[in-house]
Amino acid sequence: MTNDLHATLESPMHSDSQLLPVAFSLGAVFSWGFSDFIGGYAAQRANAFLIAMLGHVSGLLLMLTISLSSHAVFPSAYGARWALTAGLCGGVALAIFYRALSSGNMGVTAAVAAVLGAAIPTIFAMVTEGLPRAIAMAGFILAGVGIWLLCRTEGDNSRPKGLGLAVLAGVGFAGFFLCMREAGQGSASWLAALSRSASLVVTVTIVLLSRNFNRLPLRGLGLGALAGCLDVTGSMLYVRASQTGRLDTAVVLTSLYPTITVLLAHFILKEQFTRWKLLGLCAALLAVPLIALQ
Repeated sequence: MTNDLHATLESPMHSDSQLLPVAFSLGAVFSWGFSDFIGGYAAQRANAFLIAMLGHVSGLLLMLTISLSSHAVFPSAYGARWALTAGLCGGVALAIFYRALSSGNMGVTAAVAAVLGAAIPTIFAMVTEGLPRAIAMAGFILAGVGIWLLCRTEGDNSRPKGLGLAVLAGVGFAGFFLCMREAGQGSASWLAALSRSASLVVTVTIVLLSRNFNRLPLRGLGLGALAGCLDVTGSMLYVRASQTGRLDTAVVLTSLYPTITVLLAHFILKEQFTRWKLLGLCAALLAVPLIALQ
């Protein structure tokens, strides 16, 4: 059973079934959604970048453990370079994203970064792989609307100060998706580990430059480590989704992870749904079967 699971996660072969990449994508949605909720909760009680650094360390250790224990083959030099580049893109984008959130309307900033991060790779895939079926296109549009509505705040129409930074962050997130795809058909766990090691360098640099070393409570340590493990698991599942199916399908579906974060905030923290978030949730849920049926 364990060997079968490793073979599924690590096999570089393409699958003829559309269900497998969709399953990997939805697994990434849950992993990233839970990670964002747990990491965000922990970051409210400690330095956000310190939490991010801890999460990167725990995630890197998890991927190294999986790779070594499963005797996964190390990627080619070409794949390794692209995975490292993806990690740098993701790490820099995250730093810019945090800066954007602190300087303007958080909801609109998050929505711009999320939609751009999904839209750029989707357009790239349509150019290089051809247009998907009409039903999938409808799903992509619904997903984009859903992501925007889930991330934006209600009742503030002012132009956010961090809009330019949000655009840069979105481009960086798109770069992560594209570079991980370009890394090829190597071991997903090794590619995720390489990517995480590069983004760890970025995070450590930011923490050292900020010189903010507030003591982390024991609970914050545990939550940060858990968030990091879930986040890198989502990255590994995204790699498998992009290896076994279309890039646009993998990117759009995995970008629906705010759905899980919003639901967790509602049921655990008792945050209320706005009408726009409820509409965004419905659009996101409807988009999944439309994309899966292509």
